[in-house]
Amino acid sequence: MGLSEREQKVLDELERGLYAEDSGFADRLKAKPIKSVKSQNKAARALAGALVAVAGLSVLLVGLITHYMAIGVAGFAVVLCGVVVASSNSTKTTPNASAQKTTKSAKPTLGEFFQDRWDKRIDGN
Repeated sequence: MGLSEREQKVLDELERGLYAEDSGFADRLKAKPIKSVKSQNKAARALAGALVAVAGLSVLLVGLITHYMAIGVAGFAVVLCGVVVASSNSTKTTPNASAQKTTKSAKPTLGEFFQDRWDKRIDGN
């Protein structure tokens, strides 16, 4: 679904304001493309895991109501699998991709920049 004309104008205005205020930050954001497919995959995985966990919870409750321990244990296992699926990070790295990461320049990515800042804040430096 595309943006309306008004929304597109507001977005363009925000971008111009960002470039005017902090061009270095805007350039760093622009250099790293947004991978919407990856975020959609994460959202789909989280939704699927949540649905599996809810289904497992209902199986667990059925096991409690009927006093069958095997059904309750199976329900717990399904809940656990759903939580693991929902919280898993499926970034599959190939050996070639990891080699490319080590040979890149010393300039940190935006995520590494914020991680370093967070680590410094926690360490008190």
